Amino acid sequence: MKNSIKKTILSVALLILVSATGTAQGMPVYDNTNFISFAKSLIESAKQTSQLLKTVEFLKTQKENIDKVNNVIRQLKAVRELVRNNQRLFDIVQDDLREILNSPYIKPDEVNRVSESFNAIIENSLDGLDYIDQILSSDNLKMTDAERAEVLKEMELQSKEMVAEIEAKTRRYREIIAFREMQDKINNRETNY
Repeated sequence: MKNSIKKTILSVALLILVSATGTAQGMPVYDNTNFISFAKSLIESAKQTSQLLKTVEFLKTQKENIDKVNNVIRQLKAVRELVRNNQRLFDIVQDDLREILNSPYIKPDEVNRVSESFNAIIENSLDGLDYIDQILSSDNLKMTDAERAEVLKEMELQSKEMVAEIEAKTRRYREIIAFREMQDKINNRETNY
């Protein structure tokens, strides 16, 4: 019996040892070269990430700069259009008003009304130019570039309306002159009957 107990204990011990060594991994072994290369790659990826973040910041600032330049260009185009419209106003008033006022078919009491209507438009145009000058040169009006461009676009539309108004008045006065001229020809024609 001693033998059978010894055999049983020995077989159980052997079984435990075999099963224990079969499932146990033992001490983990680290490969220092793999660990070092892994650490180096982590450091390199961190550098690349920080560089990417810097690039993103740089691109954001460049986008803001491009937006500012675009707004300035829009402002310049609006100002150029305003100047062009005001030049057209002055040319129309200079040439056409002189022609209208020198016409023999405009009555003396109408001369003042015609002159005042054209002068009102010109004064409005000059006030608009003064306002634009304040917008562009004064820091008292705290405006962003986008707000400035919007105001300039409004002023451009107003100047186009003034040009259209002065052209309509010029056309109306020319039609009046043409009508009175035709009326004069009809009234002063020689009759052959």
